Amino acid sequence: MNSQSAQDARPAALHDRSIGNIIAEANKLTPEQVERILAHQKSHGLRFGEAAVALGLAKGEDVLWALSQQFHYPYAAGGSAAPNEELVLAAKPFSDQAEAFRVLRSQINMKLYSADGPRKALAVISPNDGDGKTFFAANLAIAFSQLGGRTLLVDADMRGPRQHEVFGLGDGAGLSGILSGRAEKNVIRPVRDLPSLFVMPVGTLPPNPTELVERPAFALLMRELMSKFDHVIVDTPAASHGADCAVIAARCGAALALARKGETRVAALQKLVRLLGNTPTELAGVVINEH
Repeated sequence: MNSQSAQDARPAALHDRSIGNIIAEANKLTPEQVERILAHQKSHGLRFGEAAVALGLAKGEDVLWALSQQFHYPYAAGGSAAPNEELVLAAKPFSDQAEAFRVLRSQINMKLYSADGPRKALAVISPNDGDGKTFFAANLAIAFSQLGGRTLLVDADMRGPRQHEVFGLGDGAGLSGILSGRAEKNVIRPVRDLPSLFVMPVGTLPPNPTELVERPAFALLMRELMSKFDHVIVDTPAASHGADCAVIAARCGAALALARKGETRVAALQKLVRLLGNTPTELAGVVINEH
């Protein structure tokens, strides 16, 4: 049975069951095949999933999927609709890189989201193009969504948007249409296989991005979104393009500054941090992107 067929056959209710039972049912293993796996497991000192993979009766991604189901962990499994490789928390949720994002999520949670504090969104900012803002914003959004709360990723980079490509959303309405006063529908899109995650793409590229984010409509929109979602992560244009990122961060209330190892100049990063100092934005921290 191929991997995609196995995924299509997977039952909806799989909570609180063993990995072996989940794998066996998802792959429609016969009692004889299960016995073969159990014998191989015992003789080689393996886990059930490892033994099933060794015998060619399951694939590695089937084991990861079963593990995610047992621990109630949203996971975009492989197959014909495999997630973009940039989405490491969806494609490789148990990798070291994914764990680094979970550590970052915990640090942000402790710093920004106290029970008594005001609601804040988090803008991901950096001095230059190519620093990794889109990558970081997308994976942080997935990380927060995997806590179970409704999470929205807003692509506010109206100069070079990429989130619609990363999540495979295609063209359509988005943030720019709302801010320009057009009546837009379906601007918030759900993400397949990640039930708590939603994305608002940019939509049509506007000729006046700075003016759009400076309008009162953007501040009102952010307040509304923060009232409807547990977490809001916002992708922004590079500071080298102008004041957009600082304005967006101020409307969000908090920002995570990103620098790229071996590329970002210290002076450029210091300039960006000073720029935030002139706004009510809380700096959640500075992250060095090694990739």
